[in-house]
Amino acid sequence: MRERVGIYVHIPFCLSKCAYCAFASWPCLRPPSLYPAAILAQARQMAALPWSRDRVFSTLFIGGGTPTIYPAATLKPLLSGLREIFNFVPAPEITIESNPNTLSLDLLQSLRQAGVNRLSIGIQSFNDDLLKGVGRSHTRQEALQALAWAGKAEFTNVNIDLIYGLPGQSMQSFAADLTLALEFAPAHLALYQLTLEEGTVLARAMADQQLHLPEEDQVIEMELAAQATLGRAGYEHYEVANFCRPGRQCRHNLNYWQNGSYLGLGAAAVSCLSGLRISNVASPGRYQRQLNSGQAPYAEVEALGRAASFRETVIMGLRRCQGVKIAELKQRFALTPQGYYQEILDELVVDGLLLIDQERMALSQRGLALANQVLHRLV
Repeated sequence: MRERVGIYVHIPFCLSKCAYCAFASWPCLRPPSLYPAAILAQARQMAALPWSRDRVFSTLFIGGGTPTIYPAATLKPLLSGLREIFNFVPAPEITIESNPNTLSLDLLQSLRQAGVNRLSIGIQSFNDDLLKGVGRSHTRQEALQALAWAGKAEFTNVNIDLIYGLPGQSMQSFAADLTLALEFAPAHLALYQLTLEEGTVLARAMADQQLHLPEEDQVIEMELAAQATLGRAGYEHYEVANFCRPGRQCRHNLNYWQNGSYLGLGAAAVSCLSGLRISNVASPGRYQRQLNSGQAPYAEVEALGRAASFRETVIMGLRRCQGVKIAELKQRFALTPQGYYQEILDELVVDGLLLIDQERMALSQRGLALANQVLHRLV
């Protein structure tokens, strides 16, 4: 059986830049009309590789940025073109990311007709004051309307993104966000702890002492309360930040966390072809120019060594609540966590952050709440 892999497409344009965002994205009201054609040009280049011809694709994830900044008349040909260029399984998971103020009922119905079967909506909060505080361009009402439209468009696999630890956010306001999200019975929720990335508006405000965030113990309380609330509501906590109804895991992201292979199309996108990592140029303009001239849009190519691949597999695997199987690591890399990390593992176990036995290694419940700190020690 041929290996099943995924495709990620990066649309790096948004209506505005959020104050916490460190992703490769550019604010604009009218995204470049020729950018999707450049994506298809790179797709044809990548599809010609022997590596691609030997694989079947099971997931397609259109992310950003805000892909739905483009109209249906642009997104539908992009989707159909990608499905013609690559060999997909009969029923691939096709996800598109969105922001509430870029959605309409007509657009969502068109996306469903084009084969999109998983919708991810970046709501982050239903509190207008909190949204304004981090530079979100949508409102509570637009978020509620987007969720209602998703239901009318017959999206049965909807993900809601929420952020906790926002400036001025209390335990009560986060609990209210979670309660309201659950009223729509989404198939999937992604709950992200706010992190201050270098170079962002929020990071500069923090450095200038103009920003006050919830204390660490308050943030941990939010995380643990969310785990309990979602558990009672029947959601499976299957990854550090991700919860789902039974059988509704994001198949595309599971491949990442298993350190599988994938193609990356678009400016700043990254491919991982059986350990060969290829990064595209970050500038959308340069990306388009190189493809228009027949060149590959690569900025960097790196072949990961055995130790680096082992570390990456451990770190990505520990993001899953079930952790990593030690026998599989040994078979794949001829390395074990105990032999490679030694005293670091002992310290994490003593601190109550890591659970390990002869078969498996996983983060504890407390370790999941402090995952970024724990995984940083294993890099």
